[in-house]
Amino acid sequence: MGIIQELDIQLANKIAAGEVVERPASVVKELVENAIDAGSTQITVKVTEAGLQTITVSDNGAGILEEDMPLAFGRHATSKINSDHDLFHIRTLGFRGEALASISAVSKVVMKSCADGKIGHQLSVAGGRMEQSLTRAKQGTEITVSDLFYNTPARLKYVKSLHTELGKITDMMNRFAMSHPKIRFTFYADDKMMLQTTGSGRLAEVMASIYGMKIARDLVEITGQTGDYEVTGLVAKPEHTRANRHYISLFINGRYIRNFMLTKAMMTAYHTLLPIGRYPIAALHIKMDPALVDVNVHPTKQEVRLSKEADLMALIEQLIKQALLGRSLIPQVDVKKNKVLEKFEQQKFSYDQQLIADPAVEPPAVKAVIREALPETPVTQRDNKPLPEQPPLEQTPEQAPLDQPRERKLPFMEVVGQVHGTYIIAQNDEGMYMIDQHAAQERIKYEYFKTRIGQVTHDVQPLLLPLTLTFTNDEALRINRHLDELNAVGIVLENFGGSDYIVQEVPVWFPANAEETIKDIIDYCLNHQSVDLNKFREDTAIMMSCKKSIKANHYLRHADMARLIEELSFTSEPYTCPHGRPITIQFTGYDLEKLFKRVM
Repeated sequence: MGIIQELDIQLANKIAAGEVVERPASVVKELVENAIDAGSTQITVKVTEAGLQTITVSDNGAGILEEDMPLAFGRHATSKINSDHDLFHIRTLGFRGEALASISAVSKVVMKSCADGKIGHQLSVAGGRMEQSLTRAKQGTEITVSDLFYNTPARLKYVKSLHTELGKITDMMNRFAMSHPKIRFTFYADDKMMLQTTGSGRLAEVMASIYGMKIARDLVEITGQTGDYEVTGLVAKPEHTRANRHYISLFINGRYIRNFMLTKAMMTAYHTLLPIGRYPIAALHIKMDPALVDVNVHPTKQEVRLSKEADLMALIEQLIKQALLGRSLIPQVDVKKNKVLEKFEQQKFSYDQQLIADPAVEPPAVKAVIREALPETPVTQRDNKPLPEQPPLEQTPEQAPLDQPRERKLPFMEVVGQVHGTYIIAQNDEGMYMIDQHAAQERIKYEYFKTRIGQVTHDVQPLLLPLTLTFTNDEALRINRHLDELNAVGIVLENFGGSDYIVQEVPVWFPANAEETIKDIIDYCLNHQSVDLNKFREDTAIMMSCKKSIKANHYLRHADMARLIEELSFTSEPYTCPHGRPITIQFTGYDLEKLFKRVM
Protein backbone atom coordinates (compact mmCIF):
# COMPACT_ATOMS: atom_id res chain seq x y z
CA MET A 1 0.00 0.00 0.00
CA GLY A 2 1.33 3.46 -0.93
CA ILE A 3 2.35 5.96 1.73
CA ILE A 4 1.18 9.13 -0.05
CA GLN A 5 -2.26 10.31 0.97
CA GLU A 6 -4.39 13.41 0.58
CA LEU A 7 -4.42 15.63 3.65
CA ASP A 8 -7.56 16.04 5.70
CA ILE A 9 -9.25 19.32 4.78
CA GLN A 10 -8.99 20.71 8.32
CA LEU A 11 -5.30 19.85 8.53
CA ALA A 12 -4.69 21.43 5.12
CA ASN A 13 -6.45 24.60 6.23
CA LYS A 14 -4.31 24.79 9.37
CA ILE A 15 -1.17 24.48 7.26
CA ALA A 16 -2.44 27.22 4.92
CA ALA A 17 -3.23 29.36 7.95
CA GLY A 18 0.45 29.25 8.83
CA GLU A 19 1.14 31.35 5.73
CA VAL A 20 -1.85 33.68 5.87
CA VAL A 21 -2.55 34.05 9.62
CA GLU A 22 0.73 34.78 11.35
CA ARG A 23 -0.70 36.96 14.12
CA PRO A 24 -3.88 38.93 15.00
CA ALA A 25 -2.86 41.74 12.65
CA SER A 26 -2.94 39.24 9.76
CA VAL A 27 -6.61 38.50 10.52
CA VAL A 28 -7.43 42.21 10.62
CA LYS A 29 -5.65 42.72 7.30
CA GLU A 30 -7.54 39.97 5.48
CA LEU A 31 -10.95 40.99 6.83
CA VAL A 32 -10.49 44.71 6.17
CA GLU A 33 -9.29 44.00 2.64
CA ASN A 34 -12.45 42.02 1.98
CA ALA A 35 -14.53 44.90 3.38
CA ILE A 36 -12.79 47.38 1.09
CA ASP A 37 -13.32 45.11 -1.93
CA ALA A 38 -17.03 44.99 -1.04
CA GLY A 39 -17.30 48.71 -1.83
CA SER A 40 -17.65 49.84 1.78
CA THR A 41 -17.56 53.51 2.74
CA GLN A 42 -17.52 52.82 6.51
CA ILE A 43 -15.42 50.15 8.22
CA THR A 44 -15.24 49.60 11.97
CA VAL A 45 -12.68 47.34 13.66
CA LYS A 46 -12.87 46.31 17.31
CA VAL A 47 -10.37 44.08 19.10
CA THR A 48 -10.00 42.81 22.65
CA GLU A 49 -6.75 41.60 24.15
CA ALA A 50 -4.88 42.68 21.02
CA GLY A 51 -7.13 40.49 18.91
CA LEU A 52 -6.36 37.20 20.64
CA GLN A 53 -9.73 37.20 22.36
CA THR A 54 -11.93 38.81 19.69
CA ILE A 55 -11.64 40.68 16.41
CA THR A 56 -14.76 42.23 14.89
CA VAL A 57 -14.76 43.88 11.47
CA SER A 58 -18.03 45.40 10.24
CA ASP A 59 -18.74 47.30 7.04
CA ASN A 60 -21.58 48.78 4.99
CA GLY A 61 -20.55 47.11 1.74
CA ALA A 62 -22.36 44.90 -0.74
CA GLY A 63 -22.90 42.04 1.71
CA ILE A 64 -22.82 38.29 0.99
CA LEU A 65 -25.72 36.28 -0.35
CA GLU A 66 -27.11 33.50 1.82
CA GLU A 67 -26.07 30.76 -0.60
CA ASP A 68 -22.54 32.17 -0.90
CA MET A 69 -21.81 32.30 2.82
CA PRO A 70 -20.73 28.63 3.22
CA LEU A 71 -18.74 28.82 -0.01
CA ALA A 72 -16.78 31.81 1.31
CA PHE A 73 -15.13 29.52 3.86
CA GLY A 74 -13.98 27.00 1.29
CA ARG A 75 -10.35 26.85 0.19
CA HIS A 76 -9.52 28.74 -2.99
CA ALA A 77 -13.03 30.18 -3.07
CA THR A 78 -13.25 33.70 -4.46
CA SER A 79 -15.50 35.96 -6.48
CA LYS A 80 -12.63 38.12 -7.69
CA ILE A 81 -10.80 36.08 -10.34
CA ASN A 82 -12.07 33.65 -12.94
CA SER A 83 -9.21 33.21 -15.41
CA ASP A 84 -5.48 33.59 -16.02
CA HIS A 85 -6.17 37.03 -17.45
CA ASP A 86 -7.76 38.12 -14.14
CA LEU A 87 -4.77 36.79 -12.21
CA PHE A 88 -2.42 39.15 -14.04
CA HIS A 89 -4.80 42.13 -13.93
CA ILE A 90 -5.61 42.18 -10.21
CA ARG A 91 -7.77 45.18 -9.26
CA THR A 92 -8.85 43.99 -5.79
CA LEU A 93 -6.97 43.62 -2.50
CA GLY A 94 -8.04 40.08 -1.65
CA PHE A 95 -8.15 37.47 -4.38
CA ARG A 96 -6.47 34.25 -3.20
CA GLY A 97 -9.62 32.80 -1.65
CA GLU A 98 -7.73 31.49 1.37
CA ALA A 99 -8.46 34.10 4.03
CA LEU A 100 -11.69 32.90 5.63
CA ALA A 101 -10.77 29.24 5.28
CA SER A 102 -7.42 29.83 6.98
CA ILE A 103 -8.86 32.07 9.71
CA SER A 104 -11.69 29.65 10.55
CA ALA A 105 -9.16 26.80 10.80
CA VAL A 106 -7.48 28.40 13.83
CA SER A 107 -10.36 30.29 15.46
CA LYS A 108 -14.11 30.48 15.93
CA VAL A 109 -15.86 32.67 13.38
CA VAL A 110 -19.34 34.20 13.23
CA MET A 111 -20.37 35.96 10.03
CA LYS A 112 -23.46 38.18 9.77
CA SER A 113 -24.36 39.68 6.43
CA CYS A 114 -27.17 41.45 4.63
CA ALA A 115 -27.04 41.89 0.86
CA ASP A 116 -30.45 43.50 0.25
CA GLY A 117 -30.80 45.83 3.23
CA LYS A 118 -33.70 43.75 4.58
CA ILE A 119 -32.96 40.15 5.58
CA GLY A 120 -29.80 39.18 7.45
CA HIS A 121 -28.13 35.79 7.60
CA GLN A 122 -25.64 34.34 10.07
CA LEU A 123 -23.07 31.59 9.66
CA SER A 124 -21.07 30.19 12.60
CA VAL A 125 -17.92 28.15 11.93
CA ALA A 126 -15.97 26.25 14.60
CA GLY A 127 -13.88 23.13 14.31
CA GLY A 128 -14.97 22.57 10.74
CA ARG A 129 -18.71 22.57 11.59
CA MET A 130 -21.06 25.19 10.16
CA GLU A 131 -24.39 26.44 11.45
CA GLN A 132 -26.50 28.86 9.42
CA SER A 133 -29.53 30.86 10.52
CA LEU A 134 -31.49 34.07 10.03
CA THR A 135 -30.50 37.13 12.08
CA ARG A 136 -30.94 40.87 12.30
CA ALA A 137 -28.22 42.63 10.34
CA LYS A 138 -27.57 45.97 8.71
CA GLN A 139 -26.54 46.33 5.10
CA GLY A 140 -23.04 44.94 4.78
CA THR A 141 -21.06 42.31 6.62
CA GLU A 142 -19.86 41.79 10.18
CA ILE A 143 -17.32 39.09 11.00
CA THR A 144 -16.27 38.24 14.55
CA VAL A 145 -13.20 36.08 15.10
CA SER A 146 -12.73 34.76 18.65
CA ASP A 147 -10.24 32.57 20.51
CA LEU A 148 -7.53 32.91 17.89
CA PHE A 149 -5.17 29.89 17.83
CA TYR A 150 -7.33 28.07 20.40
CA ASN A 151 -6.77 24.75 18.61
CA THR A 152 -3.11 25.36 17.69
CA PRO A 153 -1.48 26.22 21.04
CA ALA A 154 2.00 25.90 19.54
CA ARG A 155 1.27 28.96 17.41
CA LEU A 156 0.70 31.04 20.55
CA LYS A 157 4.38 30.65 21.39
CA TYR A 158 5.24 32.90 18.47
CA VAL A 159 2.77 35.62 19.42
CA LYS A 160 4.51 38.58 21.04
CA SER A 161 3.27 40.63 23.99
CA LEU A 162 -0.20 42.17 23.84
CA HIS A 163 1.40 45.59 23.50
CA THR A 164 3.44 44.47 20.48
CA GLU A 165 0.50 42.74 18.80
CA LEU A 166 -1.76 45.76 19.32
CA GLY A 167 0.96 47.94 17.82
CA LYS A 168 0.97 45.74 14.70
CA ILE A 169 -2.81 46.08 14.34
CA THR A 170 -2.70 49.84 14.89
CA ASP A 171 -0.02 50.18 12.24
CA MET A 172 -2.10 48.09 9.84
CA MET A 173 -5.15 50.30 10.40
CA ASN A 174 -3.09 53.43 9.85
CA ARG A 175 -1.96 52.08 6.48
CA PHE A 176 -5.53 51.25 5.48
CA ALA A 177 -6.67 54.75 6.42
CA MET A 178 -3.91 56.33 4.33
CA SER A 179 -4.46 53.99 1.40
CA HIS A 180 -8.23 54.69 1.26
CA PRO A 181 -8.92 58.20 2.60
CA LYS A 182 -12.44 58.09 1.12
CA ILE A 183 -13.42 55.34 3.58
CA ARG A 184 -14.39 56.25 7.13
CA PHE A 185 -12.34 54.00 9.42
CA THR A 186 -12.98 53.58 13.13
CA PHE A 187 -10.72 51.40 15.26
CA TYR A 188 -11.28 50.41 18.90
CA ALA A 189 -8.97 48.42 21.17
CA ASP A 190 -10.58 47.22 24.40
CA ASP A 191 -13.31 49.87 23.94
CA LYS A 192 -10.73 52.65 23.55
CA MET A 193 -10.83 54.54 20.26
CA MET A 194 -7.43 54.32 18.59
CA LEU A 195 -8.22 55.83 15.20
CA GLN A 196 -11.08 57.62 13.50
CA THR A 197 -11.09 59.18 10.05
CA THR A 198 -13.80 61.17 8.31
CA GLY A 199 -13.76 59.50 4.91
CA SER A 200 -13.50 62.93 3.29
CA GLY A 201 -10.93 61.75 0.78
CA ARG A 202 -8.28 64.20 2.02
CA LEU A 203 -5.05 62.34 2.72
CA ALA A 204 -3.71 65.26 4.78
CA GLU A 205 -6.61 64.87 7.23
CA VAL A 206 -5.85 61.19 7.66
CA MET A 207 -2.15 61.88 8.26
CA ALA A 208 -3.11 64.57 10.79
CA SER A 209 -5.11 62.02 12.77
CA ILE A 210 -2.16 59.61 12.68
CA TYR A 211 0.90 61.82 13.04
CA GLY A 212 -0.52 64.98 14.59
CA MET A 213 -1.23 68.52 13.51
CA LYS A 214 2.35 69.81 13.51
CA ILE A 215 3.52 67.28 10.95
CA ALA A 216 0.30 67.62 8.95
CA ARG A 217 0.98 71.33 8.46
CA ASP A 218 4.46 70.60 7.14
CA LEU A 219 3.36 68.13 4.47
CA VAL A 220 4.20 68.91 0.86
CA GLU A 221 1.95 67.70 -1.95
CA ILE A 222 3.38 65.41 -4.63
CA THR A 223 1.64 64.97 -7.96
CA GLY A 224 2.72 63.96 -11.45
CA GLN A 225 2.33 61.30 -14.08
CA THR A 226 3.80 59.60 -17.12
CA GLY A 227 2.22 57.34 -19.69
CA ASP A 228 2.48 54.38 -17.29
CA TYR A 229 2.25 55.87 -13.80
CA GLU A 230 0.36 58.47 -11.80
CA VAL A 231 1.95 59.44 -8.49
CA THR A 232 0.22 61.54 -5.82
CA GLY A 233 0.73 61.91 -2.11
CA LEU A 234 2.29 63.88 0.71
CA VAL A 235 5.83 64.05 2.07
CA ALA A 236 6.96 65.81 5.23
CA LYS A 237 9.52 68.59 5.24
CA PRO A 238 13.03 67.43 6.24
CA GLU A 239 12.72 68.79 9.77
CA HIS A 240 10.41 65.86 10.58
CA THR A 241 12.41 62.66 10.48
CA ARG A 242 12.31 59.20 12.03
CA ALA A 243 14.98 56.65 12.89
CA ASN A 244 13.74 53.99 10.45
CA ARG A 245 11.83 53.49 7.18
CA HIS A 246 8.64 52.52 8.98
CA TYR A 247 6.99 55.90 8.36
CA ILE A 248 7.35 55.65 4.59
CA SER A 249 4.07 54.34 3.15
CA LEU A 250 3.84 53.28 -0.49
CA PHE A 251 0.55 52.27 -2.08
CA ILE A 252 0.08 50.74 -5.51
CA ASN A 253 -3.51 50.79 -6.76
CA GLY A 254 -4.68 51.16 -3.15
CA ARG A 255 -2.53 48.32 -1.79
CA TYR A 256 0.16 48.97 0.81
CA ILE A 257 3.43 47.51 -0.44
CA ARG A 258 7.06 47.32 0.57
CA ASN A 259 9.64 47.93 -2.14
CA PHE A 260 13.29 48.65 -1.45
CA MET A 261 14.00 50.32 -4.79
CA LEU A 262 11.08 52.76 -4.56
CA THR A 263 12.08 53.64 -1.01
CA LYS A 264 15.63 54.19 -2.26
CA ALA A 265 14.28 56.61 -4.88
CA MET A 266 12.57 58.60 -2.13
CA MET A 267 15.75 58.72 -0.06
CA THR A 268 17.70 59.91 -3.10
CA ALA A 269 15.20 62.74 -3.54
CA TYR A 270 15.88 63.85 0.06
CA HIS A 271 19.63 63.63 -0.50
CA THR A 272 21.59 66.02 1.78
CA LEU A 273 18.31 67.22 3.29
CA LEU A 274 18.24 64.50 5.97
CA PRO A 275 20.84 63.64 8.61
CA ILE A 276 22.57 60.31 8.19
CA GLY A 277 20.45 57.49 9.60
CA ARG A 278 17.20 59.49 9.50
CA TYR A 279 14.20 58.84 7.26
CA PRO A 280 11.26 60.94 6.04
CA ILE A 281 7.54 60.66 6.74
CA ALA A 282 5.66 60.08 3.50
CA ALA A 283 2.60 58.55 1.92
CA LEU A 284 2.65 58.05 -1.85
CA HIS A 285 -0.15 56.67 -3.99
CA ILE A 286 0.88 55.07 -7.26
CA LYS A 287 -1.74 54.26 -9.88
CA MET A 288 -0.71 51.98 -12.73
CA ASP A 289 -1.96 49.35 -15.11
CA PRO A 290 -2.38 46.14 -13.05
CA ALA A 291 -0.53 44.31 -15.83
CA LEU A 292 2.66 46.15 -14.79
CA VAL A 293 2.64 44.79 -11.23
CA ASP A 294 2.63 41.23 -9.90
CA VAL A 295 1.09 41.14 -6.42
CA ASN A 296 1.00 37.35 -6.30
CA VAL A 297 4.61 36.75 -5.27
CA HIS A 298 3.98 36.42 -1.51
CA PRO A 299 1.04 35.22 0.61
CA THR A 300 0.76 38.57 2.42
CA LYS A 301 0.67 40.41 -0.93
CA GLN A 302 2.87 43.20 0.48
CA GLU A 303 5.90 42.37 -1.64
CA VAL A 304 5.34 43.01 -5.32
CA ARG A 305 7.24 42.71 -8.58
CA LEU A 306 7.17 45.73 -10.88
CA SER A 307 7.68 46.21 -14.59
CA LYS A 308 9.45 49.41 -15.67
CA GLU A 309 10.64 49.87 -12.08
CA ALA A 310 13.47 52.22 -13.11
CA ASP A 311 11.00 54.58 -14.79
CA LEU A 312 8.87 54.72 -11.66
CA MET A 313 11.91 55.35 -9.47
CA ALA A 314 12.96 58.26 -11.66
CA LEU A 315 9.47 59.77 -11.53
CA ILE A 316 9.23 59.53 -7.73
CA GLU A 317 12.67 61.08 -7.26
CA GLN A 318 11.92 63.91 -9.68
CA LEU A 319 8.53 64.78 -8.16
CA ILE A 320 9.78 64.88 -4.57
CA LYS A 321 12.81 66.98 -5.49
CA GLN A 322 10.65 69.48 -7.36
CA ALA A 323 8.14 69.71 -4.52
CA LEU A 324 10.77 70.28 -1.82
CA LEU A 325 12.75 72.78 -3.86
CA GLY A 326 9.63 74.89 -4.24
CA ARG A 327 9.09 75.25 -0.48
CA SER A 328 10.78 77.08 2.36
CA LEU A 329 12.36 74.40 4.53
CA ILE A 330 13.48 76.58 7.45
CA PRO A 331 12.25 74.87 10.64
CA GLN A 332 10.48 76.99 13.23
CA VAL A 333 10.98 76.70 16.97
CA ASP A 334 8.02 74.86 18.48
CA VAL A 335 6.73 77.20 21.17
CA LYS A 336 3.50 76.01 22.79
CA LYS A 337 0.59 78.09 21.55
CA ASN A 338 -1.81 79.87 23.81
CA LYS A 339 -5.27 78.50 24.44
CA VAL A 340 -6.96 81.04 22.17
CA LEU A 341 -4.94 79.86 19.19
CA GLU A 342 -5.41 76.19 20.09
CA LYS A 343 -9.16 76.77 19.94
CA PHE A 344 -8.89 77.50 16.23
CA GLU A 345 -6.30 74.79 15.47
CA GLN A 346 -8.58 72.32 13.76
CA GLN A 347 -10.47 75.07 11.94
CA LYS A 348 -7.27 76.45 10.47
CA PHE A 349 -6.15 72.99 9.39
CA SER A 350 -9.31 72.46 7.39
CA TYR A 351 -8.55 75.69 5.55
CA ASP A 352 -4.95 74.63 5.01
CA GLN A 353 -6.19 71.88 2.71
CA GLN A 354 -7.40 74.59 0.30
CA LEU A 355 -4.01 76.22 -0.03
CA ILE A 356 -3.28 74.51 -3.30
CA ALA A 357 -6.44 75.91 -4.87
CA ASP A 358 -6.23 79.30 -3.17
CA PRO A 359 -3.06 80.14 -1.19
CA ALA A 360 -4.67 83.31 0.11
CA VAL A 361 -7.33 81.43 2.09
CA GLU A 362 -7.06 81.97 5.85
CA PRO A 363 -9.82 81.53 8.43
CA PRO A 364 -10.91 84.99 9.61
CA ALA A 365 -11.11 84.01 13.27
CA VAL A 366 -7.55 82.68 13.31
CA LYS A 367 -6.26 85.66 11.37
CA ALA A 368 -7.80 88.06 13.87
CA VAL A 369 -6.32 86.25 16.87
CA ILE A 370 -2.85 86.05 15.35
CA ARG A 371 -2.80 89.74 14.52
CA GLU A 372 -3.94 90.54 18.03
CA ALA A 373 -1.06 88.51 19.44
CA LEU A 374 1.46 89.78 16.91
CA PRO A 375 1.62 93.57 16.69
CA GLU A 376 3.53 94.66 13.64
CA THR A 377 6.88 96.08 14.63
CA PRO A 378 9.10 97.68 12.01
CA VAL A 379 12.64 96.39 11.63
CA THR A 380 15.15 98.91 12.96
CA GLN A 381 18.64 99.40 11.63
CA ARG A 382 21.60 98.71 13.89
CA ASP A 383 25.14 99.95 13.47
CA ASN A 384 27.27 96.85 14.11
CA LYS A 385 30.94 97.76 13.72
CA PRO A 386 33.32 94.85 13.07
CA LEU A 387 35.66 94.03 15.90
CA PRO A 388 39.24 94.94 15.01
CA GLU A 389 40.63 91.55 16.03
CA GLN A 390 38.32 89.67 13.68
CA PRO A 391 40.14 88.52 10.52
CA PRO A 392 38.19 88.74 7.28
CA LEU A 393 36.57 85.55 6.06
CA GLU A 394 38.73 83.99 3.38
CA GLN A 395 37.42 84.87 -0.07
CA THR A 396 37.27 81.66 -2.07
CA PRO A 397 36.15 81.13 -5.67
CA GLU A 398 33.07 79.21 -4.65
CA GLN A 399 31.74 82.28 -2.83
CA ALA A 400 32.14 84.62 -5.78
CA PRO A 401 28.91 85.60 -7.53
CA LEU A 402 28.09 83.40 -10.53
CA ASP A 403 27.49 84.91 -13.95
CA GLN A 404 24.14 83.26 -14.61
CA PRO A 405 21.03 84.61 -12.81
CA ARG A 406 20.12 82.66 -9.68
CA GLU A 407 16.95 82.33 -7.66
CA ARG A 408 16.91 83.57 -4.07
CA LYS A 409 15.70 80.78 -1.78
CA LEU A 410 15.96 82.56 1.59
CA PRO A 411 14.26 85.81 2.66
CA PHE A 412 16.34 88.93 3.11
CA MET A 413 17.85 89.10 6.60
CA GLU A 414 19.67 91.79 8.55
CA VAL A 415 22.66 90.49 10.50
CA VAL A 416 22.45 91.37 14.20
CA GLY A 417 25.45 89.56 15.64
CA GLN A 418 27.10 86.26 16.50
CA VAL A 419 26.86 83.82 19.42
CA HIS A 420 29.95 81.92 20.65
CA GLY A 421 31.65 82.41 17.30
CA THR A 422 29.34 79.70 15.94
CA TYR A 423 25.82 80.99 15.26
CA ILE A 424 24.88 84.09 13.29
CA ILE A 425 21.84 86.01 14.54
CA ALA A 426 19.73 87.78 11.92
CA GLN A 427 16.27 89.32 11.71
CA ASN A 428 13.53 90.50 9.37
CA ASP A 429 9.81 91.23 9.57
CA GLU A 430 9.08 87.53 10.00
CA GLY A 431 11.13 87.15 13.19
CA MET A 432 14.61 86.14 14.31
CA TYR A 433 16.92 83.60 12.69
CA MET A 434 19.90 81.59 13.95
CA ILE A 435 22.30 80.36 11.27
CA ASP A 436 24.98 77.73 11.85
CA GLN A 437 27.94 79.34 10.09
CA HIS A 438 29.83 76.07 9.52
CA ALA A 439 26.78 74.34 8.06
CA ALA A 440 26.04 77.40 5.90
CA GLN A 441 29.50 77.48 4.35
CA GLU A 442 29.43 73.69 3.96
CA ARG A 443 26.32 74.02 1.79
CA ILE A 444 27.88 76.80 -0.28
CA LYS A 445 31.13 74.92 -0.86
CA TYR A 446 29.40 71.58 -1.40
CA GLU A 447 27.29 72.91 -4.27
CA TYR A 448 30.35 74.59 -5.77
CA PHE A 449 32.56 71.50 -5.55
CA LYS A 450 29.81 69.16 -6.74
CA THR A 451 29.33 71.26 -9.87
CA ARG A 452 33.05 71.53 -10.59
CA ILE A 453 33.77 67.83 -9.96
CA GLY A 454 31.08 66.92 -12.46
CA GLN A 455 32.62 69.22 -15.10
CA VAL A 456 36.10 67.91 -15.84
CA THR A 457 37.95 70.57 -17.85
CA HIS A 458 41.50 71.28 -18.91
CA ASP A 459 41.74 74.33 -16.63
CA VAL A 460 44.58 73.22 -14.38
CA GLN A 461 47.31 74.89 -12.42
CA PRO A 462 50.76 73.43 -11.70
CA LEU A 463 51.74 72.79 -8.10
CA LEU A 464 54.64 74.86 -6.85
CA LEU A 465 56.29 71.60 -5.81
CA PRO A 466 55.03 68.33 -7.33
CA LEU A 467 53.38 66.15 -4.70
CA THR A 468 55.12 62.79 -4.20
CA LEU A 469 53.07 59.92 -2.78
CA THR A 470 54.50 56.61 -1.64
CA PHE A 471 52.31 53.54 -1.15
CA THR A 472 52.81 49.94 -0.14
CA ASN A 473 52.65 47.36 -2.91
CA ASP A 474 49.13 46.39 -1.83
CA GLU A 475 47.99 50.01 -1.79
CA ALA A 476 49.53 50.62 -5.22
CA LEU A 477 47.54 47.72 -6.67
CA ARG A 478 44.33 49.16 -5.25
CA ILE A 479 45.16 52.66 -6.45
CA ASN A 480 45.75 51.38 -9.98
CA ARG A 481 42.16 50.09 -10.03
CA HIS A 482 40.86 53.60 -9.27
CA LEU A 483 42.95 55.75 -11.62
CA ASP A 484 39.94 56.45 -13.86
CA GLU A 485 37.82 57.61 -10.93
CA LEU A 486 40.64 59.87 -9.71
CA ASN A 487 41.01 61.33 -13.20
CA ALA A 488 37.27 62.05 -13.21
CA VAL A 489 37.67 64.40 -10.23
CA GLY A 490 40.79 66.06 -11.61
CA ILE A 491 43.58 64.10 -9.89
CA VAL A 492 46.13 62.66 -12.35
CA LEU A 493 48.60 60.23 -10.75
CA GLU A 494 51.83 59.56 -12.64
CA ASN A 495 53.86 56.50 -11.72
CA PHE A 496 57.32 57.55 -10.57
CA GLY A 497 58.70 54.05 -10.31
CA GLY A 498 57.69 51.14 -8.09
CA SER A 499 54.95 52.21 -5.70
CA ASP A 500 55.70 55.94 -5.93
CA TYR A 501 53.42 58.42 -7.69
CA ILE A 502 53.55 62.13 -8.33
CA VAL A 503 50.88 64.78 -8.88
CA GLN A 504 52.12 67.79 -10.82
CA GLU A 505 48.93 69.81 -11.38
CA VAL A 506 45.40 70.18 -10.05
CA PRO A 507 42.22 71.83 -11.32
CA VAL A 508 42.09 75.58 -10.78
CA TRP A 509 39.03 75.23 -8.53
CA PHE A 510 40.84 73.02 -6.00
CA PRO A 511 41.13 74.42 -2.45
CA ALA A 512 44.29 76.25 -1.52
CA ASN A 513 45.71 73.32 0.46
CA ALA A 514 45.60 70.89 -2.46
CA GLU A 515 47.96 68.34 -0.90
CA GLU A 516 45.67 67.59 2.04
CA THR A 517 42.66 67.32 -0.26
CA ILE A 518 44.43 64.94 -2.65
CA LYS A 519 45.52 62.66 0.18
CA ASP A 520 41.98 62.57 1.59
CA ILE A 521 40.53 61.62 -1.80
CA ILE A 522 43.12 58.88 -2.33
CA ASP A 523 42.46 57.53 1.18
CA TYR A 524 38.79 57.30 0.21
CA CYS A 525 39.71 55.09 -2.75
CA LEU A 526 41.98 52.92 -0.60
CA ASN A 527 39.15 52.31 1.85
CA HIS A 528 36.64 51.19 -0.81
CA GLN A 529 37.07 48.03 -2.83
CA SER A 530 34.72 49.27 -5.53
CA VAL A 531 33.88 52.89 -6.25
CA ASP A 532 30.76 54.09 -8.01
CA LEU A 533 31.74 57.22 -9.94
CA ASN A 534 28.63 59.23 -9.09
CA LYS A 535 28.85 58.37 -5.41
CA PHE A 536 32.58 59.01 -5.44
CA ARG A 537 32.06 62.51 -6.83
CA GLU A 538 29.29 63.11 -4.29
CA ASP A 539 31.33 61.93 -1.31
CA THR A 540 34.35 63.88 -2.50
CA ALA A 541 32.33 67.10 -2.72
CA ILE A 542 30.97 66.54 0.80
CA MET A 543 34.43 65.79 2.21
CA MET A 544 36.01 68.85 0.57
CA SER A 545 33.20 71.15 1.68
CA CYS A 546 33.35 69.95 5.29
CA LYS A 547 37.09 70.26 5.71
CA LYS A 548 37.34 73.65 4.03
CA SER A 549 34.50 75.38 5.87
CA ILE A 550 34.82 77.67 8.86
CA LYS A 551 34.47 75.87 12.16
CA ALA A 552 32.80 76.73 15.44
CA ASN A 553 34.40 79.36 17.70
CA HIS A 554 35.48 81.36 14.66
CA TYR A 555 34.42 84.97 15.09
CA LEU A 556 33.41 86.76 11.91
CA ARG A 557 33.18 90.38 10.93
CA HIS A 558 29.73 91.80 10.28
CA ALA A 559 30.38 92.10 6.55
CA ASP A 560 31.52 88.48 6.33
CA MET A 561 28.38 87.24 8.10
CA ALA A 562 26.19 89.23 5.74
CA ARG A 563 28.08 87.89 2.71
CA LEU A 564 27.80 84.32 3.99
CA ILE A 565 24.02 84.59 4.36
CA GLU A 566 23.72 86.22 0.94
CA GLU A 567 25.67 83.40 -0.74
CA LEU A 568 23.65 80.81 1.13
CA SER A 569 20.42 82.42 -0.08
CA PHE A 570 21.27 81.62 -3.69
CA THR A 571 22.20 77.95 -3.26
CA SER A 572 19.75 75.38 -4.58
CA GLU A 573 19.01 73.87 -1.13
CA PRO A 574 19.98 76.39 1.57
CA TYR A 575 18.13 74.61 4.39
CA THR A 576 20.50 71.78 5.33
CA CYS A 577 24.21 71.04 5.15
CA PRO A 578 25.35 68.12 2.95
CA HIS A 579 24.96 65.82 5.96
CA GLY A 580 21.30 66.78 6.37
CA ARG A 581 21.62 68.95 9.48
CA PRO A 582 19.59 72.17 9.57
CA ILE A 583 21.39 75.40 8.75
CA THR A 584 18.78 77.95 9.84
CA ILE A 585 16.25 77.99 12.67
CA GLN A 586 13.47 80.59 12.79
CA PHE A 587 11.79 82.17 15.81
CA THR A 588 8.65 83.93 14.63
CA GLY A 589 7.51 87.14 16.26
CA TYR A 590 4.88 85.18 18.13
CA ASP A 591 7.49 82.68 19.38
CA LEU A 592 9.52 85.49 20.89
CA GLU A 593 6.45 87.11 22.43
CA LYS A 594 5.50 83.78 23.96
CA LEU A 595 8.97 83.09 25.35
CA PHE A 596 8.96 86.43 27.17
CA LYS A 597 5.35 86.00 28.36
CA ARG A 598 4.16 89.04 26.40
CA VAL A 599 1.30 86.82 25.22
CA MET A 600 -0.25 84.11 27.39
